[in-house]
Amino acid sequence: MSAPKLTRAKKWRVVRKMARGYAVGIGRVLGVAGIGGAAATGFQPLMLWPLTLAAFAWLIDRIERAPSTRRATLIAWLFGVGHFTIGNTWIATAFTYQAQMPAWLGYVAVVLLALYLAIYPALATFAARTVAKRTGAALLPTFAAFWIVAEWLRGWVFTGFPWNPLGVVALGPFDRPGLAQVAAFTGTYALSGVVILLAGQWLFGWRRLINLRKTERSPRTLVPALVHAAVPVALLLLPLHGDTSPGMLPFTLVQPDLRQDEINDPTRFEAQFRNLAALSLPRRPGQRRVVLWPEGAVPDFLRSGYPRYWYESTTLGADPVLARTRLGWTVGQNSLLLTGTTDLELRHTGPQADPNNATVAGAWNVVTVLEHTGAIRGSYAKAHLVPYGEYLPLRDWLEPLGLSRLVSGNLDFLSGPGPRTLDFGDPAHGGWGRIGMQICYEIVFSGHVIDRAHRPDFLFNPSNDGWFGPSGPPQHLAQARLRAIEEGVPILRSTTTGISAVIDASGGVRAFAAPHRAQRIDALVPPVHAATLFARFGNQVPLGWAVALLAIALVATRRRLG
Repeated sequence: MSAPKLTRAKKWRVVRKMARGYAVGIGRVLGVAGIGGAAATGFQPLMLWPLTLAAFAWLIDRIERAPSTRRATLIAWLFGVGHFTIGNTWIATAFTYQAQMPAWLGYVAVVLLALYLAIYPALATFAARTVAKRTGAALLPTFAAFWIVAEWLRGWVFTGFPWNPLGVVALGPFDRPGLAQVAAFTGTYALSGVVILLAGQWLFGWRRLINLRKTERSPRTLVPALVHAAVPVALLLLPLHGDTSPGMLPFTLVQPDLRQDEINDPTRFEAQFRNLAALSLPRRPGQRRVVLWPEGAVPDFLRSGYPRYWYESTTLGADPVLARTRLGWTVGQNSLLLTGTTDLELRHTGPQADPNNATVAGAWNVVTVLEHTGAIRGSYAKAHLVPYGEYLPLRDWLEPLGLSRLVSGNLDFLSGPGPRTLDFGDPAHGGWGRIGMQICYEIVFSGHVIDRAHRPDFLFNPSNDGWFGPSGPPQHLAQARLRAIEEGVPILRSTTTGISAVIDASGGVRAFAAPHRAQRIDALVPPVHAATLFARFGNQVPLGWAVALLAIALVATRRRLG
């Protein structure tokens, strides 16, 4: 017997019903992603941390109430897609500074990256739900523990992309690090776990307040609910300021305002140098100081021995000795210049005595240290390179597809050996101190910024933030502040266009140069602190806190949040 045929009217009803179902489903997906996007507004420059806490409180509630672990994991992934899309919008701006690919591809890249990064909150959720279900552990501390582990994984898997850890929302304004100062004892990833716990407190307080509508209100029931809601606010508004202790070593930090659309223009190299020189001259003859220039400040190759044609497109032609001498003369006697430059890696194809027989196999993004005579006193090569910015991953596969680097040139940069400290003598006896260096993007890698065997007096963080858009530079600075707190080491940031800053060892910003402004900062390097717990043990510390939270969850009596 054949099935009855549907009339045209019934067919349209079925179609409309299916369309409504799809619309509701799409609306829910966009709603979850939108709440995740709202959670990212707690990052700089907006710093709307109440929205972050509220959004994560909602996520914790959904994770707990989800009918299955699979559904909870999907919710967390969608939340993460929105969270990382909004948090990384600065990446789209980078595509506007290159001609190899269309600018609209930047927005696609942001979403594609978010689809990947959202895996980490999804993994934290899957692990927390699984452990809580099988062991009866309390969900909130379990979720906080696995969030710590997930952020740690995000910091190194596939070379890592730890941009905007959740703990950044605990930072106060420039002069007030606030609750983030606990990162000296927890590390940034465990600080993110603290933010998860604070969001859980908000959820608990909210549920108590809702329950009060159904029961008799009294001070005995109302006060605990208000306390749960108020504690996170009080902690995130702690009036903890940076270190105000005086320093010893004088420095001049320069922000030359080199715009990204001009910095690689050879016709402007000489004008750019004159601007740098004018901002760097000593205030008095023979002044002892460290002069700090940003990444990409010097287009000249400062080392000898490269093929002649590599020098000819630079400011002074084929004369690296003259270039170094001019730089040394600019900063003056008793000054030490630290500047971002480029070194080349050669592959010799003939007699090694003739550099013109060599081919260039790659480049190094370096900080070169010059004394006033122009002699090179040391250098540091960047270890954590920016994918698609400084090298093209899987070049043999991606280049034929039309993908390229986001900055000019087809020569990939090579990775340096990692953190190192250069010792230039005790400042109390006329030296320039022990200086650690982290170039630009490297400063976001928690636990990988200093040589623990040779602790520096301060870190120098030269950067080119000109292609980071309006949100990238303040987010970059915030993460540098967390590194200062973790390690107990002051950080001096010199950027091409802002935000340059002097960060003390407690994470307070003592002075800064606003974006798109040519400025110099003359001051004394803030004092270094004794090695913090994190400085001694690195990311073993946040992982230890994750284990402790998991242990607490396992021994706590299983109960719902409200």
